[in-house]
Amino acid sequence: MKVEVWSDYVCPFCYIGKRQLEKALKDTGYEGQIEVEYKSFLLDPTTPIDADESVYSSLAKKFGVSVDEAKNMTKNVANRAKEVGLEYDFDIMKTANTVAAHRLAKWADTKGKGSEMSERLLQAYFSEGQAIGKRDVLLKLVEELGLDTKEATDILEGEQYAKDVEQDIIEAQTLGVRGVPFFVFDNKY
Repeated sequence: MKVEVWSDYVCPFCYIGKRQLEKALKDTGYEGQIEVEYKSFLLDPTTPIDADESVYSSLAKKFGVSVDEAKNMTKNVANRAKEVGLEYDFDIMKTANTVAAHRLAKWADTKGKGSEMSERLLQAYFSEGQAIGKRDVLLKLVEELGLDTKEATDILEGEQYAKDVEQDIIEAQTLGVRGVPFFVFDNKY
């Protein structure tokens, strides 16, 4: 069986959904028997590459609420994350454009480390408040995983894997994906 998962590295529900999927596979005895493929999705493709806005400020603008109300909105999400063993720190999170992160995850997948890269990006963003839209942060994460930083630099400076990310997004639109995480089991909903 194959499970395709559309997600974004700045989507708090995507990291929670990833943990829930992992637990479900383990609990049912299918861990290691199911092919899981992560697909790219951009929650906000208009986020600038050099974004540096707090998540609270961004949420306040998006939903037309005060920063305090935005902070309150994140409490339930952080509590839900704790229920699946994740620690979110919204106080240090900044908005991020994730196109480069998605491109590097596609590349890491060709090296047999796609899953590790996805996990590391999510952890870096939600638990460590790292700016995963910035090149230096991405290269540090690549190095941590033992991948070639020179090759990663070449990818970031070029357009490699951009079409792969774009194809995932087009496929999501074709399927009618409006929110993530979005799971497809064996090409069926």
